[in-house]
Formats: sequence, C-alpha cells, structure tokens
Amino acid sequence: MPVLPVTELSDPRLADYSHQTDVALRKAQGTEHGLYLAESAIVLRRALRSGHRVRSVLALGTAVNEVVELVGDDVPIFTGDGALLAELTGYVLHRGVIASMHRPPLLTPETLIADARRIVILENVVDPTNVGAIFRSVAGIGADAVLVTGQCSDPFYRRAIRVSMGTVLQVPWTRIGNWTDTRALLTASGFQIAALALEDGAVSLRDYAADAPERVALVLGTEGHGLTREAIEAADTIVQIPMRHGIDSLNVAATAAVAMFALAVN
Repeated sequence: MPVLPVTELSDPRLADYSHQTDVALRKAQGTEHGLYLAESAIVLRRALRSGHRVRSVLALGTAVNEVVELVGDDVPIFTGDGALLAELTGYVLHRGVIASMHRPPLLTPETLIADARRIVILENVVDPTNVGAIFRSVAGIGADAVLVTGQCSDPFYRRAIRVSMGTVLQVPWTRIGNWTDTRALLTASGFQIAALALEDGAVSLRDYAADAPERVALVLGTEGHGLTREAIEAADTIVQIPMRHGIDSLNVAATAAVAMFALAVN
C-alpha cells in the first residue's frame, strides 16, 4: 500500500488519531478487543515483536522509510508535516511516529501465572505514569507477569506505554476480580502473597528477600492511600522497606523497583 499524504483532517481513515481518548480507542467499534496507540518507532518495534497487529501508522515525512521497513507495504502509512499532524492528534509527535494497534485478547489469570515465579499485583494504581514506570521495572529487573485490579489504570493507555518505553507490550498482564478469588488462585498455585504496606508488625524487605519463597506475588497499592484492607488481609506477609530521616514510604513505582530488585539479588 502506498504512503498516503494527509490532505483532509476529516478523512475517516484518520479517525483513530483525531483527538481520540484512550477510553474511546479501547472501546473502538469494529474491532475485536479495541485499539491502543504506539508512540515512536521503538515502541512500534516492540509491539510488533510481541505479535501485536498494526492497523495503520501516522508519521512525519522524515520517519516514513523507517516505518516502511517495520510494517511492510500492506499497512496504510499516513504522512504530513508536524503542524498538520499536531492539529489532527491534539499533540506534537516528538518521536515522529504513532501507530494504531489492535489490542490482543487478555489471558486468564490462571494461564498468566502458570509458569511464573515472581509476579506483581497492582491494586487501584490510577496514575498511568506510575503504571508505565512499574512495567518498565518489571521488564528490566525480572518479574514474570503483572495482575491489575479493575480500578487500575489501563497499561495500554498512551502515557503508560510511553513511560514504559513500550515494555508494557512485552510483559504479560491481565485483570483480576475480587481478592477472595485471587487469593484462592494464588494459594492453589503455590504463591506466597507479600503486600507492601505500612502496618504494625511488618517484616523488613531486607529480611523477607533473604529467605523469600519460591513463588512470590508482590502487591502494591494506590498512590496516597496504599492498599485496601481486603488486600492486606489477603496477604501471607506484610513487607515494609526500611526508611530513614523521617520518611515513611516511597512512590509506588519506586517501591516496586526496590522490592523487585531485592528479590532478584537474593
């Protein structure tokens, strides 16, 4: 398919990019599981390596050759100058490329954790920046999968993908329901649930990591309020990062990175 210059912003073929919200893309009609946007050639490459299907690409003229090498001749590539594409999307394409991608179907939690040893559970983490940063740590430090609750920000939102540098597209993840069912599944699968929380009697992360179980599920809570009482009661162990100088806790993304690293080096 030839490279197609953008001439009319009202072109229905450009609807995926025209001031679309993440929620609207997730619910896009005519798609099996919805859409997401992959911003930059690096993220697009990671998406393709993960087996995700590209629907179309929007690119600056300077990026077209690279995009053609990535997606081939069968995918429509729309191109225009920076000002025109910014008017279309509502933001500047600093990285020169943005692609409309088909969301893959979510796996069941049972399938996702079957071969995992270390997983991360995000309870109601609503900031996509934190979600993206956590996924980047998961990919870089070495947890095997992520489970997210229903109120958690969608890992495929554009900001989460951008902050993660596309690693959300290569880390297996899915959504979970209530804590009763989740705890039953994890326990039956041999996981010990370790919740990061400021609770009396919490075990130091240093001590926990020194003798960690074979299979661990790290649970992290929402910004500000932390974990719900249901999550804390579902845990086998409450774990706390030792802090200094009157500081009691870290940002949730930093907490995730520290906890995963502690488990990885032990």
